[in-house]
Amino acid sequence: MSEFVLPRREALKAGAGLVSIAAMAQTPGAAWTAQTLDEHQLATVEVLGDLIIPATDTPGAKAALVHRYIDLFLTDGPDADRVRFLEGLGWLDGYTQGKFQKPFLKLSNTEKIQVLQTLDKDSEFGIDQGHQFFRITKSLVSRIYYNTEIGYKELNKGGRVPTAYGCDTKPALP
Repeated sequence: MSEFVLPRREALKAGAGLVSIAAMAQTPGAAWTAQTLDEHQLATVEVLGDLIIPATDTPGAKAALVHRYIDLFLTDGPDADRVRFLEGLGWLDGYTQGKFQKPFLKLSNTEKIQVLQTLDKDSEFGIDQGHQFFRITKSLVSRIYYNTEIGYKELNKGGRVPTAYGCDTKPALP
């Protein structure tokens, strides 16, 4: 078992937002092997994450190792979710093979963005499976990213998060 595997109970808490995924900290240079995704699938997920949350003035999904966390969740998550996600990855490559005669990873950045915009808008006949896959992927990437140390720092950058949470206990004045 990989040293990065989080016990199932902690993974469920992290997925529910109860604990920070930072507890599963991974180092980019550390030895790591995907448990569910093959090399091509992992690279595709890494590129998708980077297109969904690119590096700007702060690191993006790639730097936050979101693709590794997705592999972890696919490994420990429900079989149905894993199958649906893997089928979505296969659908994506099949779609780009038909449209561009190459898999998603071999597309130019402009073509990749065009494909994702099409999937996001569900603007072509017969791409419902791709649209659903992209919605799931966007949700997964963003939830994981903002639960990593990098994402948390981005979320709190510039004082955007209040210093206190909850309701104000003082009654409103008339």
